[in-house]
Amino acid sequence: MMTQPARMTVEAGLAAEQDLLAAVCAGEQAFGLLFWQPSDQALVMPRRLSRLPAFETASQVSADAGWPVLLRETGGEPVPQSSATVNIALVYAPPRSEGDQNRIETGYLRLCQPICDLLNELGGDASVGEIDGAFCDGRYNVNLNGRKMVGTAQRWRQSGGRPVGLVHGALLLDNDREELIAAVNRFNEACGLDQRVRAGSHIALHEAFPAPDAIARLDSAYRQMLTRFVPV
Repeated sequence: MMTQPARMTVEAGLAAEQDLLAAVCAGEQAFGLLFWQPSDQALVMPRRLSRLPAFETASQVSADAGWPVLLRETGGEPVPQSSATVNIALVYAPPRSEGDQNRIETGYLRLCQPICDLLNELGGDASVGEIDGAFCDGRYNVNLNGRKMVGTAQRWRQSGGRPVGLVHGALLLDNDREELIAAVNRFNEACGLDQRVRAGSHIALHEAFPAPDAIARLDSAYRQMLTRFVPV
């Protein structure tokens, strides 16, 4: 059983997820599972924001404050990444029998349900949905006691006539909420974006529960699930 997430820079972690997606697309492995924790910090955002007129200025403001800007291939809004965050990446090709109609919703369910199960087992109140004032808010946040704990995203490719998905979650493990929120609001203000986010809309797992084996338990749950995608 895994004991600790891999430690790597944010840039290396994003690249490792794409490498995992490429490996499953190429048939080099049946599925992929990666837990990684940043060894540095950065503000990660969708490539579309780089087209905004004030993007370069805002990026410099962010970098000067210790939060360099990195671009990702998925959508959403700016997301702060630091050692307080643990990232979860699932890569798999769903069975053809599932069809394609509910692929996105099913992908989010496969990522979110084990986290919700863990939070409920720990005695928390887990939910999935939007949280007012959260950064990169979305319908598939995983929330603990009415506050956002995990943000999620997906990216899919076609490979050999089948879809292969990278389903990603960024879990706030330790309470660094004030600094993370300040990084997002600093960039948004410098870039001329209206959104402002609030620290009180978020919660870290370790604020609610010590849960020293939480990541190991998630690793076990995801591996048990993903083995169903191994051809027999």
